[in-house]
Amino acid sequence: MIYHCIRFTLKVGVSEEDKAAGLARMGDHINAIPVIKARVVGPDFGGEFDYGAVTVLEDIEAYEEYMNHPAHLEMDRIGLPLIDRFVSYDVTDDPDPEIGAKIADVHRRRFENVPDVAGLVADLREYSGSAAPGRHGPSTGGPFRI
Repeated sequence: MIYHCIRFTLKVGVSEEDKAAGLARMGDHINAIPVIKARVVGPDFGGEFDYGAVTVLEDIEAYEEYMNHPAHLEMDRIGLPLIDRFVSYDVTDDPDPEIGAKIADVHRRRFENVPDVAGLVADLREYSGSAAPGRHGPSTGGPFRI
């Protein structure tokens, strides 16, 4: 299983209405993706982020399908413009020693094939983690800052 986790803060000035609509759409879009085994979206407690989400996927094939699903891409296009700081990470019990590189490769291909989403990521003030451009495995890379 792969647990894809994100944490984020919203930009200063995002209205309560836009925040509520964005979070509701995030939940709707996640529910539209059939490969998801379980998910949660909500407030992030005990840290420096406002909100978070965890998506549970069976394997790397489901992970790639999730990342490239039209509902996920639409969620990125709606939500990323509202976000200031973003971090993603993955926790897995997959025994494949190359799983970190495979996860990074899913994101690399995604950014290459969906340049508008890559541009939205580049517009974030701070972005780090498994999906950060230029990351090549579980122990390399670091914060991607603009």
